Amino acid sequence: MDIALNTDFVRGVGSPQLYLQLIAEAGFTHLHWCHQWCTDFLYSRHEMDQYAIWLKEYGLQLLDIHGSAGNEKCWFSLNEYERRAGVELVANRVIMLHELGGTGSLMMHIPPVKVSAAEEQNQKSWKHFEALKRSLDDLMPLLEKYTVRIAVENTFSDSFEMIAELMKIYPEKYMGITYDSGHGNIAESKGQERLEGLKHRLQALHLNDNDTSGDQHQPPFMGTVDWERMAKQIATSSYTGRPMSFELSIRKTPYFTPELPPEQQPVEKIREFLADAYTRCRKVSEMVAGYRK
Repeated sequence: MDIALNTDFVRGVGSPQLYLQLIAEAGFTHLHWCHQWCTDFLYSRHEMDQYAIWLKEYGLQLLDIHGSAGNEKCWFSLNEYERRAGVELVANRVIMLHELGGTGSLMMHIPPVKVSAAEEQNQKSWKHFEALKRSLDDLMPLLEKYTVRIAVENTFSDSFEMIAELMKIYPEKYMGITYDSGHGNIAESKGQERLEGLKHRLQALHLNDNDTSGDQHQPPFMGTVDWERMAKQIATSSYTGRPMSFELSIRKTPYFTPELPPEQQPVEKIREFLADAYTRCRKVSEMVAGYRK
């Protein structure tokens, strides 16, 4: 069964080689590339070439890349030079997705419009929206050239208002939705309800669990996400012909040793985490397949 896992389930910087090897050993077939997702890191040709070698060696297929909105290089910054630098950062990930044979989408964060935020805060996000549209327009020739789609992600307590607006402006050929089940499960988010009317634009998945108190990125069935409903939504959405894709972390599970930094986590504990996670992810995948029959 084709199932994708994020590369940064232990740590998201440094060499991903060990994690790629362990992901493949556990039975996962595809990757959601998530290294450097929250940095201004630009991947070089040398790095892309090495990753291609490792993907072939471990028998893994790239599905999606989690692009970076950047810290200083931010594609929706109100400072024009930062916005343009952010466009270069996003373009770097578009090229990487193409070069590594990715079959999915470039998953991106956008300015947050939150359910519980003060009106002033959300108004500021809508000011960033104009910068975001300029960046998307700048990127269109590259998306066309490489036939890459950007899938924007729901964040914590997301109202889905900006997501819905982007779906009106940009056609499915260029724009879709990444649904993060963990973000949708936090507090007042009610993400599954908000996704329902837009599931015809669902193009990427960040499937994970939590107990509603925070973004724990637990494997399925460790928290309170309604996986039965989630499976039905995916099965009746535009997300077809792609592996189920999960965005998990070892940190909020029994397999993590909090006394040790991520890079020193025992390999055997990582293997145990991946074995358990694969079983849980496979169950979700089978549920979705069952609803598609």
